[in-house]
Amino acid sequence: MPDLDQQRFVLGLTGGIACYKSAELLRRMQDHGADIDVVMTEAATHFMTTTTMQALSGRPVYTDAWDSRVSNSMAHISLTRGARAVLIAPASADFIAKLAHGMADDLLSTLCLARGACPLLIAPAMNREMWEHPATQRNVAQLRADGVMILGPGTGDQACGEVGDGRMLEPQQLLQEIIAFVQPKPLAGKTVLITAGPTAEKIDPVRVISNRSSGKTGYAIARAAYEAGAKVILVSGPTALPAPYGVPRIEVETAAQMHAAVMSQARSCDVFIAVAAVADWHVVNASDNKIKKTAANQPPALQFAPNPDILAEVAQMPGGPWCVGFAAETESLHDNAQAKRQRKGVPLLVGNLAQDSMGGDATTFVLFDDDGMEELPRLSKIEAARRLIDAIAKRLPDRA
Repeated sequence: MPDLDQQRFVLGLTGGIACYKSAELLRRMQDHGADIDVVMTEAATHFMTTTTMQALSGRPVYTDAWDSRVSNSMAHISLTRGARAVLIAPASADFIAKLAHGMADDLLSTLCLARGACPLLIAPAMNREMWEHPATQRNVAQLRADGVMILGPGTGDQACGEVGDGRMLEPQQLLQEIIAFVQPKPLAGKTVLITAGPTAEKIDPVRVISNRSSGKTGYAIARAAYEAGAKVILVSGPTALPAPYGVPRIEVETAAQMHAAVMSQARSCDVFIAVAAVADWHVVNASDNKIKKTAANQPPALQFAPNPDILAEVAQMPGGPWCVGFAAETESLHDNAQAKRQRKGVPLLVGNLAQDSMGGDATTFVLFDDDGMEELPRLSKIEAARRLIDAIAKRLPDRA
């Protein structure tokens, strides 16, 4: 099911060059199943035509508080009733000031004042000096205190030629914020530490020993934890994936580096989810120079030593986080996963078959705990991750 399926949003546009991003945002929200009513201020129509937004949305566009197309002539009331949220993107400095002071002199501002329990999200867009001005900062602080969700702004090049804070977030970033907004928040207030991807152990400067892990499962779980309201810290081995939106990433290469990064963060976290495919051994006699073939073409004599067991060490940490392990098996999944859970000393272990999941976009999770096992249906990795996060939240004990 699409993330925004059968949910209606009111998208408000105020005056600013970032209106062009709103057209793209509308289409991407529609791709995820949303229905969207568009309301534009008079200033917004100088940057984007109502014809364009109507063609894209497939619905009438509203600009006038006296619009007679609404049966009761009360568009400022009717449009928000039953809407999942009102999103103002772009939100100009002027419109933010109106919201902060309860002004209602056009359809969009009146609609925001009359929205009742309908949530309000705003995506600021303005010059950096306007964003940094004390008046704007006071207004934004007031809106936050009033329960308005502020999305961004971003930083970077601006249409005026200056660089700094004030850019409206990009459509894909806003989409991720909206999808996260509609998800339940069972981990609100929690901090979740996640490892993902492979590790790579040096043989020489150009060769490594690694695991066949794309990182997709761990990154999906990081995204799902963020959507669930958690502060997420991702420790990642080498992958080709971008960091999930809103999630800081600590990049490592070796198991020793991953161990150090995890141990520096673990004690301050509520949950540790060890998804990474960590190499079991490292090469003791790794070469500082590229190893050349010999005349006899003999392979090098590599000597191995075990890497630290990150999950087991965190699980034994006094006062440490609640731990979740992963087992990617190729056979005897149930026996091997349950044995690994007991060996590591973790309350929950997630098993799956490597050949069924590795590198793909779907997976089948089997959850193992003291009560036995629960097999989830085959799902996309993000849907499986959301189901796992919900399962973790239900099992998570209160920390003293």
